[in-house]
Amino acid sequence: MQAPRKTRVEEDMTNVLPQSLRTYFDSVKHGPGVWKWLHYFDVYERHLAKFVGCAVTVAEVGVYSGGSLSMWRHYFGPACQVHGIDIQEGCKVYEGDRIKVHVGDQADRAFWKRFRNDVPNLDVLIDDGGHLPLQQSITLEEILLHLRPGGVYICEDIHQLGNAFSALAHQLADQLNSFNPLPNGVFGTRATPFQAATHSFHFYPYLLVIEKTLKAVEKFEAPKHGTEWQPFL
Repeated sequence: MQAPRKTRVEEDMTNVLPQSLRTYFDSVKHGPGVWKWLHYFDVYERHLAKFVGCAVTVAEVGVYSGGSLSMWRHYFGPACQVHGIDIQEGCKVYEGDRIKVHVGDQADRAFWKRFRNDVPNLDVLIDDGGHLPLQQSITLEEILLHLRPGGVYICEDIHQLGNAFSALAHQLADQLNSFNPLPNGVFGTRATPFQAATHSFHFYPYLLVIEKTLKAVEKFEAPKHGTEWQPFL
C-alpha cells in the first residue's frame, strides 16, 4: 500500500529540528503568520527546553494570525496542550488538534477567573498580547500564582525606559531578597511565601521571564565549613 502523501506543511516540518524554535520560525514561508523578535528565541530555548516532549500545558496571550500556536505545538511535541488567548472572536479559527482559543480581554480580571477554572493546570504563560503596562500587570497578577510548580511566566515586548510594568516587575524581584533570620543562632533565613514559590527573575531586552520553584523552599542556610578563620569579620 502506498503511504499517504505528505501535505506541504508536513514536508516543511521534515527538515525542522524538533527542539529549535528559531529553525521552525525561519521555515515559515506561508500559512498563519508568526511575528517574534529574533533575540527571543535563545531565551525561549533556555527556559522552556525542559518541557519538550512532556505533557505540558501552555498558554499564549495574543493569537493575532495564529502562527505561534502551531509553533509552540510543534516545539513541545504531541503531548502538549496549547491555549491561545485573544480579544478577537475571529481567532477561534486557529483552534485545532490540542489547540484551544479563549476569547477575552487580558485586562479583565473576571476573564482570568474563568480561564483559571477552565484551565486548572498551567505550566507556561507567554504574554504577547496588548503590550500595554496595565494589561501586562493584570496578567502577571492573575496568573503567576496559578502556574504549577516549576512553571515559567514570560512577558514579551516591555518597551521604553520608565515602563510601569517593568517597575512592577523589579519591585517583585526585590522580594526575593527578603531576610528573616532563623532562630537559635543558625545563620540563615526563613523563606517568605513569595521566596518559597519563586525560583528566579530574568530580565532581557524587552522580555521578562519568571521561573517558579519545582519544590517549595522553606529556608535558606549559609553553613560554614573549615576550621581556620580570619578574626576580622
